Amino acid sequence: MTPTEMKILIGLHRNVNTLDKKTADLAAEYGITFSQFMVLEALYSKGDMTVGEVRERILSTVGTISLIVNNLVKLNYIERLADPKDRRVCILHLTKAGYDIISELAPRNVRAIQESMSKLEATEQDTLLALLKKLSEDVK
Repeated sequence: MTPTEMKILIGLHRNVNTLDKKTADLAAEYGITFSQFMVLEALYSKGDMTVGEVRERILSTVGTISLIVNNLVKLNYIERLADPKDRRVCILHLTKAGYDIISELAPRNVRAIQESMSKLEATEQDTLLALLKKLSEDVK
C-alpha cells in the first residue's frame, strides 16, 4: 500500500468515525445507543422489516442484532410481529414510543450530517460521491 493510499484509507475511517460519533452523541441524549438508533432509523425510513433485513441494512452481525432488538423491545420502542407467510420469521415494527423518539432524533441527525457535509461545495460532494462509487464497484 502506498503512503497516499494509506492516507486515503485513514481519512475515510476518520470521517466515518466522526459522523458516527455525532450520531452516537445525539442518540445518547435520548438514552439509546448508536446501534439502537440505526435500527430505529431503518424502521422509520423503510417501514416494517424482518430482523434479517434490518441486520443487513445496518451492517450488523447475527449475534449483535438480537441483543439490539431485545433491548429495543424492552424499551418499548419496537415490537416483534409474526410474519403471516412464515412463522419462523418475525417482523420488526416501531411502536408509538419508538416512532416518537426517532421522528424527533432522525431530523436532528440529518441536520448534523448536512452541517458536516456543508464544508464541501455541491460540485465537491458530487465528485466525492462519484469517486466513492468508483471505489466500491468491485466490492461486494
